[in-house]
Amino acid sequence: MKVGQDFFARSVHDVAPELVGVTLLVDGVGGRIVEVEAYDHEDPAAHGFAGQTARNAAMFGPPGHAYVYRSYGIHWCLNFVCEQEGVASAVLIRALEPSTGLEEMAARRRTDEQRLLAAGPGRLCQALGVTREHDGAPLDEPPFELYAREDVPVERGLRVGITKAADRPWRYAEAGSKFLSRPIRPRRRP
Repeated sequence: MKVGQDFFARSVHDVAPELVGVTLLVDGVGGRIVEVEAYDHEDPAAHGFAGQTARNAAMFGPPGHAYVYRSYGIHWCLNFVCEQEGVASAVLIRALEPSTGLEEMAARRRTDEQRLLAAGPGRLCQALGVTREHDGAPLDEPPFELYAREDVPVERGLRVGITKAADRPWRYAEAGSKFLSRPIRPRRRP
């Protein structure tokens, strides 16, 4: 069963953990999502926190669309826009377990090591061929395909690679997956 845009029209904090176990394909290439991070409109680490710009406009668009940006001027990162139009909330897709189009992913990534094909947001986008051209595209139309979640155990921890609001446990991952970008860190106690 395919995942439609209505799935994303709710709190990013409800959507994020439920994306773990969803199958993501881009032009028929992909696998099961194993790691995500939530970013809401009140989050100083979110791109939309300071307001809308040309770069982050898709994040303010309707739910169920892609928000793609370049990180550190090097790699693309894929986010799924959530909540309602005008509210800048999105889920960063950090890693997936490759299963479909392995040869194409290996050629794009120049590695045969399956664990490293899509472990990390930059690797994931390179493996799936995601670029700025996908920014704003609806997630329920080609080249995207999203299929209903497999029942997998989900663990929660701190987000990685950020300095603002780094103490928020808004990272979700499939427990025990060897395809994560990094192991889950538990929330620090005050």
